[in-house]
Amino acid sequence: MSVVFSHAFLVGEGQQDTEPLMRLTGGQCVLGVAGVFVFFTISGFLVSASFEATGSPERFLAKRALRVYPGLACCVCLSAFLLGPAVSRLTLAAYFIEPGPYQYVAYNLAMYADWNGLPGVRFTGFNAGAVVDGPLWSLPSEMLMCLMVAVLGALGRLRLGVIALLFVAGLVGIMFDTASSPVYLLGSALWLLAFFAAGMALYKLRRHLPDRRIALVALAGLAASIPLGQFILLFPVFGSYLVIHLALEPRLPVIRAARFGDLSYGLYIYGWPVEQLVTWARGGAAPWWEVFGLSLPVAAAVAFLSWHCVEAPMLRLKPGTRPVAPGNAVPAHRA
Repeated sequence: MSVVFSHAFLVGEGQQDTEPLMRLTGGQCVLGVAGVFVFFTISGFLVSASFEATGSPERFLAKRALRVYPGLACCVCLSAFLLGPAVSRLTLAAYFIEPGPYQYVAYNLAMYADWNGLPGVRFTGFNAGAVVDGPLWSLPSEMLMCLMVAVLGALGRLRLGVIALLFVAGLVGIMFDTASSPVYLLGSALWLLAFFAAGMALYKLRRHLPDRRIALVALAGLAASIPLGQFILLFPVFGSYLVIHLALEPRLPVIRAARFGDLSYGLYIYGWPVEQLVTWARGGAAPWWEVFGLSLPVAAAVAFLSWHCVEAPMLRLKPGTRPVAPGNAVPAHRA
């Protein structure tokens, strides 16, 4: 939801200068990017749990593919063959003669998310107006990190020492802003590595969590990162701990966020195209609150259908897991 909220500024108004976290951090980061940091932290934690529970690199990768690809395939096909022709300035016949729609599906399923436009499709006059589904950029990095976990696990190297080295490498990637590198995928993956590695490390240290004293230090560190101008660099150091701490803190109420199904993935991949469509329907520009208010319920409804009609049925095909030691289990639908 934070990603959908943040993108409402970019899609509807063409800029994110007035977005709340952008203002709070003095222009360092928007809430949508921070949401990706949170996602990669949680992913590092749960993917590590999944590998430990699965006991086989092959079965582990099959589970990861079943979690990502069916929903993605449905999303890119709907974008290419329903949304695209509805918005394109080309005639229906001309649109489907173009190779673009088929290339869009093929490239994104091959995890080449830079192929993000469709023939004759421009939702707005803003810089992002021709991008069909911006959030797909992070999925190749997520899959690459799952592959990394599988390789390290197969080699017996999923240890804190190795994870610490990955964490440091990720911090270096942030320092040198490798996300801006022209080298596809490796730059963005290195830029996100520290967040994922933080989640991996916290999974290894889960018996010592949550610790409220460490949480207070982490909160102070994250707050100090703003005036220091290092919010992004220090988020995996302090913010990632707070993410897992809040997830495990027993004094906090349990929020039944998945009572209608696990809508998080669907919201993430459908939020942007829905917002683009809403802005296009409003004449190519609209205030952020209008884009967000109209888009969120529509994206949630589509995410509901994606979960119940596509994602959940495919997840029933996941290969089995090996028994997990008592006290170490992670909910099955999350692993």
